[in-house]
Amino acid sequence: MSVDSQQFQDELEKARAQARSVCAEKGEGSPECAAAWDAVEEMQAEVSHQHQAPKKSNFDQYVEDNPDAPEARIYED
Repeated sequence: MSVDSQQFQDELEKARAQARSVCAEKGEGSPECAAAWDAVEEMQAEVSHQHQAPKKSNFDQYVEDNPDAPEARIYED
């Protein structure tokens, strides 16, 4: 499931609601409350991770640093 999908966003909102409910029932300092919010944080971390720009390869960095190099040429069909 993609982190940009509506289904994922719905699941994230459900996890937040569940965490609020557990914390209200068990108390803010309870292990259950902490575990519920940990689950929410993991989902949010996944969103952040998937939105990070992929690291450039060494070749891509070379081409960016040396745009006039023969390796940087682009040929059209």
